[in-house]
Amino acid sequence: MLKEALFYEKLKNKLVKCKLCPRGCVIKPNGYGNCNVRKNVDGKLYSMVYAKPVSIAFDPVEKKPLFHFLPGERALSIATVGCNFHCVYCQNWEISQAKPNEVPFSLVYPEEIVKKAKIHECKIISYTYTEPTVFYEYMLDIAKLAKKEKIKNTTVTNAFINKEPLKRLCKFLDASNIDFKGPEKHYQELCGGWRKPVEEAIKIMYENKVWIELTYLIIPGHNDKEKDIRETVKWIKENLSVEVPLHFTAFYPAYKMLDKEATKPETVIKARKIAIKLGLKYVYTGNIIDEEGSTTYCPECKKPLVKRTAFYSVENKIVDGKCPYCNTKIAGVWK
Repeated sequence: MLKEALFYEKLKNKLVKCKLCPRGCVIKPNGYGNCNVRKNVDGKLYSMVYAKPVSIAFDPVEKKPLFHFLPGERALSIATVGCNFHCVYCQNWEISQAKPNEVPFSLVYPEEIVKKAKIHECKIISYTYTEPTVFYEYMLDIAKLAKKEKIKNTTVTNAFINKEPLKRLCKFLDASNIDFKGPEKHYQELCGGWRKPVEEAIKIMYENKVWIELTYLIIPGHNDKEKDIRETVKWIKENLSVEVPLHFTAFYPAYKMLDKEATKPETVIKARKIAIKLGLKYVYTGNIIDEEGSTTYCPECKKPLVKRTAFYSVENKIVDGKCPYCNTKIAGVWK
């Protein structure tokens, strides 16, 4: 099924300019945009992946990771092929860097996705695995239907998206985990993108009351310097809030970085300690075994409130969004 794109401009000689993400691809007839999934068909831009998910799964919401958003709930998680970044370390490169028809897909319309979520008692639908921006029309149509059914919508995203489409999506978006990858050099050299639009998108989501959590994948020799960690925390404090959760996760060799060694657990744990010392209230570790780094503590009395094991919440003491010991409000969406 072809779905005409929502954000593009028709140019002379049947050229089109995509306005979905900051790349602004100018696409010739029969050509694709940088993301590999948006095609110029006779002077009109179409999504070639509408209703064509290559992955549908049921995940704990903690796996996104979203630690302060409905802990213990399952998310129906979906993805199509395609991405507007080309990270050389991508864990899901087989689908993120693929073109339509290169990976087997199912034809599943938005109504069917929402119905499937209801049947399996999922309170959340998550657009994830690849980059949901590139299947924007599909995501938006699902999100509209899900909202009517009181099902929450979440994304796992690089946030490389233009302001207008993001603002429209925010009306239906409840939470997002955003990859905040490091300094500008990291974006350009390892991802094929740039950082400024990501910063703007994060601020737009925050201003539009979307619950956000940030993930910082630590790659040895690239964004693991203490200076990088400090600058990231500084940006969060100056532009968002000390209550925005930050997840430091360990890199494992993948895709075009198979020769790079995995991040040492002590590097991830150190980053967490630095961020806490600088004032962030909720900082976590991921992709390593670290009980302390996967536990939510009250920022006031320091008591453990939510304990997690392998992406599952195994104990949750938060009551009505507050610490049961000192009544401090714990930032998040708890019911």
